[in-house]
Amino acid sequence: NLHAVPISADEVELHYEGFSNDGLWPLYHDALRESTYDSLQWDAYRNVNERFAVTLANIAPADAIVWIHDYHLQLVPAMLRRQRPDLTIGFFLHIPFPPYELFSRLPWRDEIIEGLLGCDLVGFQRPMGAANFTACAQQLLGVEERNGVIELPTHHASVGVFPISIDFAEVEEMAAGRATRKLTSQIRARLGDPEVILLGVDRLDYTKGIGLRLRAFGALLESGEIDPERCVMVQVATPTREAVEHYQDERREIERLVGEINGRFSRIGLPVVHYLYQTLSYDDLIALYRAGDVMLVTPFRDGMNLVAKEYAAAHIDGDGVLVLSEFAGAADELTDAVLVNPHDDRALQQAIVTAVEMHRHERRQRMSGLRQQVQRMDVQGWADRFLADLVAPTPRP
Repeated sequence: NLHAVPISADEVELHYEGFSNDGLWPLYHDALRESTYDSLQWDAYRNVNERFAVTLANIAPADAIVWIHDYHLQLVPAMLRRQRPDLTIGFFLHIPFPPYELFSRLPWRDEIIEGLLGCDLVGFQRPMGAANFTACAQQLLGVEERNGVIELPTHHASVGVFPISIDFAEVEEMAAGRATRKLTSQIRARLGDPEVILLGVDRLDYTKGIGLRLRAFGALLESGEIDPERCVMVQVATPTREAVEHYQDERREIERLVGEINGRFSRIGLPVVHYLYQTLSYDDLIALYRAGDVMLVTPFRDGMNLVAKEYAAAHIDGDGVLVLSEFAGAADELTDAVLVNPHDDRALQQAIVTAVEMHRHERRQRMSGLRQQVQRMDVQGWADRFLADLVAPTPRP
């Protein structure tokens, strides 16, 4: 059952586009862009969180389990606990949680930590996120933590790590379908049947490192290490948060880079970079994953990045190479990828060359490891582990 929580257009601008995505998002992603800290945006954030808490308090049965998600609703747990102390409350943060040195810039830092400590269980993608949150709680509020449990006057708040995943079986089934196989063949033909297709699939977000990989690809074309007659690059950039200035700037820069590379290295009828600024259907994405020989996932910082896992699940042929940023949460699990520090331009270029030139035996060995990992740790297992820990008796610290 869905219960709508009405939000006005002004609140979308102030709470969602403003405080959440122009304030918290850059701060939580290593302050890659300057955050906006605006008291009107904070007021809207608090008001919307209060509305969610009231809605939950009104509809939740006695002793219910409530699972709250992501940075837009970090005040809800404490607000809800004050109204309904009978509830078991969990929270999962899908993005990174920053270290104290960055988080302490936030004018409302105490309120955010207090909000999250309203939970019985706070979950993070990576151990680093959990450690950062615990350190912030200790520094700002003086709480004590022992063995992953913070003791509070009203309850115990556990802190845990739960790397999110995908529905492996669903992706694999789609990838094996006749329609997907046909579309994959059509994609390769439309691209001129290149020897190697390099693929990037991202939201158009400045955290994703799209510009980095375009510059690396352009530099390899310039040096001759990549042959434009052998290789093409496909970059899908899904529109997102188009009203936020940082995202408008990022789009302009990416489109400039695409034009510059194509102007120098394309042939008539055969662009070397195929750029799609649009939202593709999931069917089209799975076919693209299958067509891609080298998948480039190079964010500056990412909570997890499920594209990396989808790519592995879709490669039922057991071939393909994943180039993965060390700063994506997926790097903790997908150790058979070609891991790279995207801030190092030469290392990124070398990782791309390594992937393009990799021997088939090594490609297949690495892909086997990636697929086994994603299959073993799928999204259902992620949910089961979180909920099991949420309802488990909390040991006293």
